[in-house]
Parts: sequence; C-alpha cells; structure tokens
Amino acid sequence: MSDTTVLIVDDEARMRKLIKDFLAQKGFEILEAADGEEALKVFEENQNKINLILLDVMMPKLDGWSVLRQIRQTSKVPIIMLTARGEEQDELFGFELGVDEYISKPFSPKILVARVEAILKRTKPEEKKLKDYGGIVIDAEGRTVTVDGKQIEMSLREYELLKYLVDNANIALSRDKILNNVWNYDYYGDSRTIDSHIKKIRHKLGKKGKYIETIRGIGYKFEIK
Repeated sequence: MSDTTVLIVDDEARMRKLIKDFLAQKGFEILEAADGEEALKVFEENQNKINLILLDVMMPKLDGWSVLRQIRQTSKVPIIMLTARGEEQDELFGFELGVDEYISKPFSPKILVARVEAILKRTKPEEKKLKDYGGIVIDAEGRTVTVDGKQIEMSLREYELLKYLVDNANIALSRDKILNNVWNYDYYGDSRTIDSHIKKIRHKLGKKGKYIETIRGIGYKFEIK
C-alpha cells in the first residue's frame, strides 16, 4: 500500500496519531491537517496523489461539511467522515453531499483500517484486461486479438486455443491436454483438428505465428523467441 496516500483531517492531534499509526502499519502514506482550511490547502497541493480522506466533522475555522462541499466540486476522491455525533439526520446529510462512508466516534482503529481498505478496493478503477505477448495483444474482456496494433478475426475456438497456449507459455502441451482444456472432455473427434486450427492461427498471426512451436511426438508450445 506504499503507493496509497490517505489524508487525515482532525483537530485532535492524539486522534490523528492513533489513526496514522494503524494505517502506517499497513504501509499507507499519510498526510495530515489539523483544521478545515489546512485540509483544503493540503488537498490542493497533493490532489493527484491522495487516494482517500478521513475527515472529521467538528473542526475550527472550517467544519468538515464545508471541506466536503469544496472538495466535491472538483474531486470524487473517497471520503470517510468521522464524527462524535451518531444522529441519523447527520448521516443522511453526509451521504447527500457525497460521503462514501460514515464512522462515529469512538471507533475501533482496526475496524477503521478495514473500512479504509474496503473502500479503496471498491473504488479502485478496474484495469483493462489486456496482455501483450510479444506484440500479440489479447483483450480477455472483449475476447479480441490484435497483432502489432491490428485486430485480427478469429473464431471462438481459435481464440480459446490461442489463449490457452499463451496462458501456458513455455510449456509443451500434448494434443490430449489441449483437447481436454479447449474442446473439453466431451469432444470425441480426431485430435488432428488441433493441427488445422494451429495452422489457421499461425497464418492469422503472420510473422508472430512462429511463436507457436510444434513439439514432435507431443503437441505444441507457445514461446516468444
């Protein structure tokens, strides 16, 4: 979590230290602010690196609600509100303003850390499932294959066969193993159907087709050379 930064905003130094110590044990980078005005300043200076804010409600100079409103004008960074109040109306008000989580004091620091980790996991942008195998790029979500930036047309079986080969790169795979994993166990046809599919895939991959190596007496292996 060393690449994850949390801004702790609370006017009580002891509270900041308590939260900081527990989060630091998990490897979080910590920024601090003792009041609302300082919070906005720290946020503005570090907006691109702050991944989550723990924001106290009752603070001098500028309360948590005001800080929340201003931050929400420009950012959707996850925010957990910390408050000594436990009134339902306050919680509803916070959610209307864009609060992601609401924790009433006193709280268990371990529970707070768990909430922080859960929110970061939930709000983390999903990485596109693209993998590059020596210029052959496979999009697992879109089930597409591109070679040197150009998308190539593949049947579902060709795609699944290529995917199985690259997922097991550098491993010699027997025809029976390929049949069992790509065609499944209910296939009773000739294993030579694999050979014809491999031939088509190699042709479609062009120069990259050489990555699919024939292993005599066994089957095939995908290896980037």
